[in-house]
Amino acid sequence: RLTDSDCQQPAQCRIQKCTTDFVSLTSHLNSAIDGFDSEFCKALRAYAGCTQRTSKACRGNLVYHSAVLGISDLMSQRNCSKDGPTSSTNPEVTHDPCNYHSHTGAREHRGGDQNPPNYLFCGLFGDPHLRTFKDHFQTCKVEGAWPLIDNNYLSVQVTNVPVVPGSSATATNKITIIFKAHRECTDQKVYQAVTDDLPAAFVDGSSSGGDGEAKSLLIVERESGRYVEMHARYIGTTVFVRQLGRYLTLAIRMPEDLAMSFEESQDLQLCVNGCPLSERIDDGQGQVSAILGHSLPHTSLVQAWPGYTLETANTQCHEKMPVKDIYFQSCVFDLLTTGDANFTAAAHSALEDVEALHPRKERWHIFPSSGNGTPRGGSNLSVSLGLMCLILIVFL
Repeated sequence: RLTDSDCQQPAQCRIQKCTTDFVSLTSHLNSAIDGFDSEFCKALRAYAGCTQRTSKACRGNLVYHSAVLGISDLMSQRNCSKDGPTSSTNPEVTHDPCNYHSHTGAREHRGGDQNPPNYLFCGLFGDPHLRTFKDHFQTCKVEGAWPLIDNNYLSVQVTNVPVVPGSSATATNKITIIFKAHRECTDQKVYQAVTDDLPAAFVDGSSSGGDGEAKSLLIVERESGRYVEMHARYIGTTVFVRQLGRYLTLAIRMPEDLAMSFEESQDLQLCVNGCPLSERIDDGQGQVSAILGHSLPHTSLVQAWPGYTLETANTQCHEKMPVKDIYFQSCVFDLLTTGDANFTAAAHSALEDVEALHPRKERWHIFPSSGNGTPRGGSNLSVSLGLMCLILIVFL
């Protein structure tokens, strides 16, 4: 039975719940995808509505007022109108079996894991240089066909060929990606790219998988014959494939729980375990001897490419990559080893892909001397900064 004192209990300020819902609605959004602005504005309007509903209880609460100001700033930056559709903050209502973020949100709503899904990043570019799911950086030989990923949802295989006769340096000239059949969301789809043939379609000729307007699997061509993106909503996964010069690069972001879903027999995955020791040509920290300046790896090759000395390679790479991290050093190594200027663009775009897909900004750059990531010097999207400030304000 309610007592008078129960009725007089002050309403609870629920600004933290408003912010949690907003983070849940936006954590999966990718600014590179068409429709980002619309979805982001919907989430902002839902956030604003939530703060309005709790305004009386939050009167005098600095966190609440900071959040209101932050919402206003973000709405101005994204040109969001105050009136319009809003995202539903009830995961049960918006549950979509072919949207990974929808069913993880529903799990949280039912009292499960309160943390958003943890994402992993893997990338392969250049000579080739591998960044694993654990943010380990390696330079490898791995000539021939090798599995990057092989789990219950996705398989990615790359084929590497020698770049220069007599050198251990190889580069990727073929990528095969298999999106495995998943319930009602999509049939199995196979994508294959080879040098000078980077299609905007799967091998069956389709460019999407799944029924309905909101495709659960979609290929988006960003630059004809040079750059495509694959967005698999049903497994929360994004893949970038590029051709730079004669060779291909790949970058992928995938939820950890799906990436680690595989059998013991599938243990040979470069993104998971890195390259076998017998295939490594670095010093154990991803750094090769040419970069350290001790001795160049293949002295005869240096004579074969008189256009690049250590100094000129440093200069060319520094123009594209002012931060002298492992991507810069990989660029230098590739120029000295192959003499192919396209590897500069490959290293630069690989770093751009990290910045677009890697979930943790403080790990974008890797410096071999410590092996640790460090914050990137430079600007990022104002949206990300605004989000970060809002989240810090509420949760600190």
